[in-house]
Amino acid sequence: NDDQAHDDDDDDDNLGNNHGESAGDQLPPEEDDPANKNQPCKNNPLGITRLFLGNLPFAVSEPTLNAHLHDTITHIKWITDKTTGKFYGSAFVEVRNSKDAAKAMKEINGTLLMGRPIKINYAPMRPGEENDWPPKSKVITGGKMANAGGGQAGGKGLKAMSVKPEGCCKLFIGNLSYDIDDEGITKFFMGVDAEIKAVRWLYHRDSGDFKGCGYVDFWNTEACEKAATLNGKNLLGRPIRIDWAE
Repeated sequence: NDDQAHDDDDDDDNLGNNHGESAGDQLPPEEDDPANKNQPCKNNPLGITRLFLGNLPFAVSEPTLNAHLHDTITHIKWITDKTTGKFYGSAFVEVRNSKDAAKAMKEINGTLLMGRPIKINYAPMRPGEENDWPPKSKVITGGKMANAGGGQAGGKGLKAMSVKPEGCCKLFIGNLSYDIDDEGITKFFMGVDAEIKAVRWLYHRDSGDFKGCGYVDFWNTEACEKAATLNGKNLLGRPIRIDWAE
């Protein structure tokens, strides 16, 4: 049931809590040995395993990003504004070993992810970060510094989206102003050339009060993808929360 799937979900603070984990390709025994994780290798003489990723799509999710890096990511830290929680379109990631990092730099840097060329750079540890990286949780959020804040994400900021269902033409929209209406949401999505087919607002069964969320149908999956890029954008003074819907 669509309503039940998202009714109580709008105040969930944890980023990526619905994301599945990707096991990735099985490593050869010698590469799977933790002692060999940071071994110097071709194009990575310092054996770095942390990468900084920039120019990421705002609608990117952990499974999508991991798949783009060939299922080599073990930890992700989404970079967000400490005050608003707004996603900056960048992240720190830890990969399985130094060879994975070198391969990402050589083969994946500059490739298109959801229509955007991603930027990848080595992010070597700085003094004092040894206890904070890799983080204890697989997916966390924080400020610009890799060790800022630590721990799990807090606040009501942007949540990474779940995995997009194939051919998806429907979005869940939440954290909406109570002043939103059909005209307002239509104009909002037309800003990225995403024409709405239908809107369904959600209301409390007992009181009839607006829940501040709803569902939007689009004419095709391309329009749906364009609309999803507005996840976290300001709408009537609030960062809209968007996720794929079945």
